[in-house]
This record gives sequence, C-alpha cells and structure tokens, in this order.
Amino acid sequence: MAAAVKELQRQLELRASELNKIQKDISKNHQVRRQYTIQQGENEMVIKELELLKEDANVFKLIGPVLVKQDLVEAKANVNKRIEYITGELRRLDGSLKSLEDQQGSKREEVEHCKIFVLLVFFSNQTPFFFSRLPGSKVAATLAIE
Repeated sequence: MAAAVKELQRQLELRASELNKIQKDISKNHQVRRQYTIQQGENEMVIKELELLKEDANVFKLIGPVLVKQDLVEAKANVNKRIEYITGELRRLDGSLKSLEDQQGSKREEVEHCKIFVLLVFFSNQTPFFFSRLPGSKVAATLAIE
C-alpha cells in the first residue's frame, strides 16, 4: 500500500509540474501579447501622423544612427505591413492562449483527481472504498460507511 501511495504522489507531482509549466506558458503568452499590443498602438499612431502629411512632405526613417529620406507612400505601406503582421501575431497568440487555457483546465482536473486518489488510498485502511467510472471518463470513489 505504501508503494501505491508513493506512486500516486509521484503522479500528482508530475501533473502539478506540468500544470505549473502550462501556467508559465500562459504568463509568457500574456507578456508577449502585451508587447505586441503596445507596438500596434504605436504603429497606428504613426499611420495617423503620416495621413496628416501632404504628399510632398519629407519623411525620414531612422536606420541605425542615420536618418534616411523615404517616400511618403512607401512609409505608409511599410507601417501598414507592420500593423498587418502585428495583428496576425495577436490572432495567433489568442489561439495559442485558448489552447493553453484548455490544457490548463484539463490538467487541473487531473491534479484534483490525483489528490483525491492519494487521500483515498492513504485512508483506505480505515474506511473501505469502491472506484467506479462515470460517463465522460470521470472517476468517482464511493466510501463504504458501515
């Protein structure tokens, strides 16, 4: 019985560490998403500023330590491409976040089931119990009270 408890504890620790990794990935996703959102806002401000300029206005682009003259139409196109790229990355991150949150939910369920099994096996000396499988792969343990 002690071996069964140790194995269940090992399984619990494994699932808990997997859950922790998923939570770190969610946090990283939020951080990257926040950076892209800031960049998107900055680029939208730039495009609004470029829209205010006349067609013959001088536009310069900073490349390293040098300002290089750039055509207004080309500058607008570059900023619009950046906005499209950032928007695509935000969509990708949203999909990834949804997937991670689904994984987190199922992993939490697994951790909870492991906790229950550890307790049931640990206390099985004192109170007999029976396992039964419920629809949807849920496992229930029924305590037998005498």
